[in-house]
Amino acid sequence: MEVPFVVRKLLTMEITVIKSNRKTVSIQVNADLSVTVRAPRYASSRELDRILREKEPWIRKQIELIREQKAKYEAEAPSYLTNAQIRELADRALEYIPKRAEYFSKLIGVDYGRITIRNQKTRWGSCSAKGNLNFNCLLMLAPPEVIDYVVVHELCHRKEMNHSRAFWNEVAKVIPDYKSSALWLKKEGSTIMRRCFGNS
Repeated sequence: MEVPFVVRKLLTMEITVIKSNRKTVSIQVNADLSVTVRAPRYASSRELDRILREKEPWIRKQIELIREQKAKYEAEAPSYLTNAQIRELADRALEYIPKRAEYFSKLIGVDYGRITIRNQKTRWGSCSAKGNLNFNCLLMLAPPEVIDYVVVHELCHRKEMNHSRAFWNEVAKVIPDYKSSALWLKKEGSTIMRRCFGNS
């Protein structure tokens, strides 16, 4: 059984030491910038002090790297959408997306059922076996060509309810460069989703 305890302050921080039946000493710098030392039961405080002082440059480097990563994340963190903004996006999507679905359905040669606009964590769109279409209101934060890609994607499921080669051939008939929009969603989609669900 591991037993944690804290030795005196070293390197201007408290070092938490956990002794167990291990044979070696390991040092871990945690995300909260605390330091955990795992050591054999027989390791003395003097020996641990010596090891920590030897590893001080490495520890400080790891702390600096974690601080830089946190600063970068905070700088890139998106602003969260309010409920009012989400409702506005849903209203815009309800007006815009059905028109695009009507336009592309004629090109593809398919029909569809009900169109629903939702606020979802993982999906941009879906097509049910009955032909009902569902779209994420957050699509309104994407470029128009990306919205068109998602609409065409779901409409093509009316011909192929899978992601087979035949399905992608149908998509390519309407949007030959669909891969660029799919790549955009892969790269930027999670950032858009975080604006809505970052606190959930």
